[in-house]
Formats: sequence, C-alpha cells, structure tokens
Amino acid sequence: MIELPPTKYQPKIEEKLKVLSTDLLPKPFGLFGKIWVAVNLIVALAGLYFYIEQLREGLIITALRDYTPWGIYISNFVFFVAISLVGSLISAILKLTGASWRTPMTRISEIIAVSAILFAAVTITIDMGRPDRFINLLLHGRMQSPITWDVIVIATYLIVSIILLYAPMIPDLAYMRDRFKNIPGWQHKIYKILAINWRNTDEQKQILNRVIKIMAIMIIPIAFGIHTVTSWLFASTLRPGWDSTNFGPYFVSGAFMVGAAGVITAMYVFRKFQNMKGYFTDTHFDKMGRLLVLLSLIYFYFNLNEYFIPAYKLKGVEAEHLIELVVGRYAILFWTTQILGMILPIIVLLFKKGRKPLPMFIMSLLVIVGAWFKRFLIVVPTLNHPYIPIQRVPEDWLHYTPTLKEWIITGGTLAGALLIITLFVRLFPIVPILETAEEELAKEMEN
Repeated sequence: MIELPPTKYQPKIEEKLKVLSTDLLPKPFGLFGKIWVAVNLIVALAGLYFYIEQLREGLIITALRDYTPWGIYISNFVFFVAISLVGSLISAILKLTGASWRTPMTRISEIIAVSAILFAAVTITIDMGRPDRFINLLLHGRMQSPITWDVIVIATYLIVSIILLYAPMIPDLAYMRDRFKNIPGWQHKIYKILAINWRNTDEQKQILNRVIKIMAIMIIPIAFGIHTVTSWLFASTLRPGWDSTNFGPYFVSGAFMVGAAGVITAMYVFRKFQNMKGYFTDTHFDKMGRLLVLLSLIYFYFNLNEYFIPAYKLKGVEAEHLIELVVGRYAILFWTTQILGMILPIIVLLFKKGRKPLPMFIMSLLVIVGAWFKRFLIVVPTLNHPYIPIQRVPEDWLHYTPTLKEWIITGGTLAGALLIITLFVRLFPIVPILETAEEELAKEMEN
C-alpha cells in the first residue's frame, strides 16, 4: 500500500474511489458468466460423482495398475503445484523489487495460487485408494520421506498464500462494508466479518503493511521449497527419466513459466469480459510478455539439460526411455509440448506485436496446455521402463491409457479450481481498489 496520510489526502482519495468503484466493484454475472459457471459446475459435479464411484469400487475404475501406479492424477497434482507458484512470483518477488506496475495483477495471482494449491491437495487425496488412511501419514510418517516433506510444505504454502490473499484485501472489504448497501444481507455480513473492524487509521496501515511484507518474504523460500520437494518425489528414485539432480530447478523454472501464463490468460479474460481495459493495459501485457519470455528461456535451458546429456550418453534403460519419448509412443505429444508449449511462445513474444493482448492470450493458453501435458510426460513414460523386466502379464498392463472416468475426475478438479476463481470475482474486487486509488494519487502528486 502507498503511504499517504489519510486525514490530509482523504478527500482526493474519495474522489478517486468514486471513479474506480464503477469499474472495480464486483458485479452480477451476465449471460456468458452464468453459462461459464454452469459448465464448470456440471463438470465439477460429474467429477465428484465418479470420484464417489471410485471410493466405492476402488482404483479399479482407473487404468492405474501395479506397473503404472501414477497417472493423470499425479500429473494434475504436479500441474496444480506448478501454477500455484504465480502467487509468489507476482505478489512477492515483484513487490519486493518495487515493480509498481504489478498492482492490477496481484489479486489475480493470489487467488490462482490459493485455488491451485487447494486443488493440488484435493488431487493427491483423489489419487489415494484409501484417503481415510491419510491420518496414518500424520501419525506414523517418516521424516526421511519426501512425501512427508511434501505434505508439510503444501500445508504451509496454502496457509501463507491465504494470508497473502486476504491481508491486502482488508481495506477493500471495509470499503465495500461501508459503501455497498444494495446487496443481500448475507453478502454484507461477509464483508463486515472479513473487514475485522478496519478503520483505515495510520496505525492499522502500518501493521497491515508489516504483515504483508513479512508474508511476501516468507512465501518466496516456501514457494521454491514446495516445487523442489515435489520434484524430489521423482528425483529421489532410480527410475530412468527421474534420476536427475536437475529436477529441482527444472520444476521451479517451469512452474514460474506456467504461472505467468496463467496470470496473462486471466488478465485477458477480465479485460475482455469485465470491461477492464483501463487497468490491464497494453503496457501490462508487454511487461508480462517480457517476463514470460525470460522465464521460458530459463526453462528452455533446464529442459535442454534434462534431455541433451542423457541423449548424449544413451545408457541402458535411460536410452529406451528417451527413444520412446523422442521417436516412439509419446513422440507426437513430446514434440507438440516442446514446440507449441515452449519454443513457439518464445519466438512470438520476442516481437513487440506478439506482446499485444490477443497474441499473448493465445500463446499463454498454449503454454498452459503444454505445461499440463508436459507433466504427463514426466510422470507416465518413466513407469513403462522399470529396471526389473515386465514379463508374463496381459498386454494392456504394459501401457497406461487413462479411462474416461479418470479424465472426468481430473476435469472436475480443474473445473473446481476455475469455479473458486470465478466465485471470488463475483464477491470481491479482482483489482485492489484502495491501493490503485492511492497509487494514482501518488503519481499525480509526483507530476
């Protein structure tokens, strides 16, 4: 928040707030918004229905077997963890580096982070054949296990992300509590409870700024830790394709890339359908495009390391794994994710015309879709190449093809995450109102 004495500048801030409120206060959904909610709700409920069937029948309704115990559930989990890092990228790193242009995107990044990490936890629960036995991990978990570390770091990251989402919202919640009168009583009660008696005093501002700064500093190592620990779930094994010391930075760099793409996609949607062109400007897209190119180049470097050295040596089972990826069963998917999900966006976004809103939106969608299937390629093909040969089993046991029910359950988690973001936008301003007003006033005072 900008430090402006409320008594002296309050009248000017009030003028700014009147203008900003018209654009930024949450509004009822139109026809498109209602259709969007309905579609996501149907998909989420369908996923819930088949998950209940999975609880009743067991994992036999999936294609997961002894030889391929991890499939699209774990791929989806890794994807959710990856995209959740956007909260630390925008809210924390850019905040601490003094990038003031980040303000309109902070709340977007924070709600994406919270919904993603929440459904990462949901997804890992779905993957458990007996989720009721999760308590055993808490009671009898071994601290030597990366799975135990992952549970700890996910829970910590979720708590800190919720605080980092909620704390900067308090002034806006108080503003809506005081000015938003023509709304249902339950909605006004939510604002009143969440505003926790905020009166916009100097003392309250100082405390809030201190809390936000502490959380912004805390979340950076936690964010790096969550995806590093997730990568260790794979790297701590001897499996070909996973047995790599490169996995930590490889996962983190890829996570920042897809997280930035997620924010760009959301920016375009709000600019297009919430009439926010004045807040998500071409300048914001240009800066985010430059950031996405930088993150993509870093990821490209680690990607090159991950495949080039093993391909140069081509030893044993590692060679079989790489051949299957590059020219075998997964070749089409592999080259599609590499070219459309990484190389093409880098080339397009290097040019200024490519950093306009529509091209940015298209490239970001390619990055997101490519990132999901990239996680699939990290998880599944490796399991087809164990060190102990697979012998005397049915042919379909040798290869993993997700069942329709698996896809619907996975789609349900993605729809659930989108529903959380959508309902958040319906109840709360997606662009910080008071912070934007104070920043605009501060710029006018400088000029």
